[in-house]
Amino acid sequence: MPNFLQDILVILIAAYMAWDNGTGNQITGNWPVTIGLLVGLVMGDVGVGLVIGGTLQLMSLGVAGIGGSSVPEYGVATIVSIYLAIRTGASTGTAIAVGLPVGMLTLQLDVVLKIINNFYAHWSQRLLHEKKFAKMDGVFYLTVVTWMMKYVIPVTLVVLFGTPIVKLVLNVIPTWFTNGLQIAGGMLPVVGIGMLLRYMPVKKYMTYLIIGYVVSAYLNVPVLGIALLGGAAAYAVYMNNVQKAETQSASQTAAGAAEGDDFDE
Repeated sequence: MPNFLQDILVILIAAYMAWDNGTGNQITGNWPVTIGLLVGLVMGDVGVGLVIGGTLQLMSLGVAGIGGSSVPEYGVATIVSIYLAIRTGASTGTAIAVGLPVGMLTLQLDVVLKIINNFYAHWSQRLLHEKKFAKMDGVFYLTVVTWMMKYVIPVTLVVLFGTPIVKLVLNVIPTWFTNGLQIAGGMLPVVGIGMLLRYMPVKKYMTYLIIGYVVSAYLNVPVLGIALLGGAAAYAVYMNNVQKAETQSASQTAAGAAEGDDFDE
């Protein structure tokens, strides 16, 4: 595939990521692992796309934008990292170390676009009072198009100017520094998992955590096998909770019926 066509498709993926996430369809969302697959297909190296997408997905596990807070856009970081890794030949660790700051720079665009969308919200409210519902739909899609700029602008800048700059920097910086970037890129997923565990009831399910560690570290079971074990354990916990809820509901119903009989007497 010609480079210019790859560039156009990468920018369109960034735009689609915003559209998919903003309209509520959620076919791919802005999850790094799904975006990594798409960008890898376009750039001709699905393996690199999945490795970088999976790494950034692990990094973002414990990060969530609550309320009106702004968080780094890991979807943008995924696109930039994969694009630079394949186009410049940089290692995945180095590409992630370059792409992640671009995703963090979207925080500034996020704040600006939220201010702009605030005006759209008041516009929609006025149209609601006037019962102009068709125009309300138009304003909604206008907000989504505006929100696309958060994704499209940084990706477009990287596509237009990023490759020669990154190649120049990689040729200048020493090997020990790039090795350090690769090590840091390998450590960051652990940080994401640690953040996720901090907000999960780890003490309650410590048994499953230990089982997963033993199966991975000592039995060398592949990730797919561990995922299947985790799914089975999750299903068992779910069914156990359902049975407990049904038992409690039946007990409360029986107790209520007994109280009613006493009242009748």
